[in-house]
Amino acid sequence: QVKLVESGGGSVQAGGSLTLSCATSGLFGGSYCVGWFRQPPGKEREGVATWDTDDDTTYADSIKDRFTIFKDNSDNIVRLQMNNLQPEDSGMYYCAASTPGYYEVWKGICSSSRSTHWGQGTRVTVAS
Repeated sequence: QVKLVESGGGSVQAGGSLTLSCATSGLFGGSYCVGWFRQPPGKEREGVATWDTDDDTTYADSIKDRFTIFKDNSDNIVRLQMNNLQPEDSGMYYCAASTPGYYEVWKGICSSSRSTHWGQGTRVTVAS
């Protein structure tokens, strides 16, 4: 069973940094992607960044050069380093993983032709 658990959200001042973590389990049997999505208050959810098992990454144009997604070989955690945070970066941040063997990535969006698995989210608040 796939399980994703996010952590690391919080409140920061504009210009500050946060690192979000997505602890994954149950992802085996093929290549897959893990993506970070966010949903600002009153807006639709949007893709932010993706990592896949080829160690390739993609980013949404809106956050490029400020956010970095990465995974250490030593654990099953996909992290999102966020620098120079701005109030418009506030919202719920979710990680998602594709079904192993069935994934596509494009500009910060990780998707699957099978199931996409989601975590519960972690909140980020950036004060001006």
